[in-house]
Amino acid sequence: MSDAAKAGGPRHVLAGDGDAGQRIDNFLIRTLKGVPRSHIYRILRRGEVRVNGGRIKATYRLQGGDDIRLPPVRVPDARGTASPSQSLTKKIEESILYEDDLILAIDKPSGLAVHGGSGVSVGAIEALRALRPRDPELELVHRLDRDTSGVLLLAKRRSALRTLHEILREGRADKRYVALLCGRLRRDRVSVTVPLLKNVLRSGERVVRVDPRGKASRTDFRVLHRYPDTFLAEAHLHTGRTHQARVHCAGSARSSADSVSSGTQTRLPRWSGNCQRTRK
Repeated sequence: MSDAAKAGGPRHVLAGDGDAGQRIDNFLIRTLKGVPRSHIYRILRRGEVRVNGGRIKATYRLQGGDDIRLPPVRVPDARGTASPSQSLTKKIEESILYEDDLILAIDKPSGLAVHGGSGVSVGAIEALRALRPRDPELELVHRLDRDTSGVLLLAKRRSALRTLHEILREGRADKRYVALLCGRLRRDRVSVTVPLLKNVLRSGERVVRVDPRGKASRTDFRVLHRYPDTFLAEAHLHTGRTHQARVHCAGSARSSADSVSSGTQTRLPRWSGNCQRTRK
């Protein structure tokens, strides 16, 4: 248990210049290592976390000098924290596509979570931190679903993380997926622009659905190859909403009068997606 937990009272943390631009939920996940994500989102919803004396949402982005009030939480002893296996660290090391002083890119395999969480003790980020102990600021730039394989970017410095997040927010990143989908798409190219609304359940799970109250989003689909009951398509994401590619695949039947759905809802055993390219 941490000293803060033993003290039984709230503590205050000042956000440094290196924290500027980071979302408060990601800051808490990094600061309160070992605390379940569901609990972090719970204390945010209840207003137990305050910034400069006021309540904030999970999407709030920190500014240098922000006074962050943290409620007392029980942080698991590091001795009880699961460590990545040798086979996992070897697999991750062999999956590294690119690395320099600021960023690292891996080819994440399907079935591997990007981070530990509900029902998952160790993910890609934990394995990479074990491989790179000299990079204490190593953080995920974005996320991929557990069943999605492909390019996953990480930042080795807070400055690089801020810059990459800015590029993603401004839509200056080119993100493309390749997915095997059930159904038929009559046209070779379809653009899906339905708005997406995200809700966070009490468990911390994020549920996304098509809703007119949601945020604007756009995914362009291009058929690469047709099979009798499925087709291979490239999905070009112009926005970066949670589960966007998956939900837009399922929603494209409504938006284009074609029969398309993600593999999790029809015959395929899972969403067969691959993050093929992420570039500026």
